[in-house]
Amino acid sequence: MNILFGFIVGLHILVCLFLIGVVLLQQGRSADLAGAFGGQGSQTAFGPRAAANVLTRLTTWSAIIFMLTSISLTILYQRSTGGSHSVLENSKPAPASEPAKSGK
Repeated sequence: MNILFGFIVGLHILVCLFLIGVVLLQQGRSADLAGAFGGQGSQTAFGPRAAANVLTRLTTWSAIIFMLTSISLTILYQRSTGGSHSVLENSKPAPASEPAKSGK
């Protein structure tokens, strides 16, 4: 179980870094130099449509893998700890404070 958990954590980190890179590589609509002058040309190697399609597909698939690894890590962690745990389980209630004294 620990080997699987470690593998998914490693895959999750790689997908996170890849997703960050792919999102940063994308350009907005008409964000290249030709778009500044109203032209329809593009400076990309694949042409205006192909580069956008490749980056969009890479972003979509990496986001799907990111979500699946996130859910998998949550399920594996819950199974390894033996059930549901809450942050509030071991917390102590706050002590009741006295009302403020009036200045009269």
